Amino acid sequence: MSDYAMQVAVRLLVVITALPVHECAHGWVAYKLGDPTAKQLGRLTLNPFKHFDLFGTMMLLLTGFGFAKPVPINPNYFKNRKAGMAISALAGPVSNILLAAVLLLIFKICGYFIPMSLNAGYILQTVFSIMVSTNIGLAIFNMIPIPPLDGAKVLSFFLSDRLNYRLMVFEQKYQMFMILGLFALIYLGILRLPMGMLSGLIYRGIDFLTGFIDLLARII
Repeated sequence: MSDYAMQVAVRLLVVITALPVHECAHGWVAYKLGDPTAKQLGRLTLNPFKHFDLFGTMMLLLTGFGFAKPVPINPNYFKNRKAGMAISALAGPVSNILLAAVLLLIFKICGYFIPMSLNAGYILQTVFSIMVSTNIGLAIFNMIPIPPLDGAKVLSFFLSDRLNYRLMVFEQKYQMFMILGLFALIYLGILRLPMGMLSGLIYRGIDFLTGFIDLLARII
């Protein structure tokens, strides 16, 4: 299997793991804040078919950045509409960073049992490397403050009602154009440098936090 084919295959794993986790996190936090919409519609699940979006999946396979079908959230259930939307939106990217940390921890543990010099070790390293980096990338991508991404919902918490209304109208008119433009900027490499730098910082952070396994291995 070529490196590119393996990359696409691993990204398929991301589609059936990271994207459902991301969307389920939105719905679960919204549910805890009082909104039962996602639960009533059967979206509080890790079943990837419940969250599948064809365009978002194709973009993830091609660029490494994508999205699932958004979990419906009704802010009318929140005691504080703006805060509830911001917190539930933030839950998705946070879940991807936590998943990346768990995957990195599993890889480090496996590294003590499977020599990286073996073919199995190389495959393991490649798979976990792509899954960790893609999860971090998804978190960063979704925090870009452009509708309909999560970052825009977080940003709305800090905006006035008037500006939020304008943002909502703008999103309804130009949402698809903004998404296509965003993917074009990523595909052309214009956003890859700043996103890559931020991804590196986050990776070093979770690498540091999961470093206790190395200390534990030395003690044992």
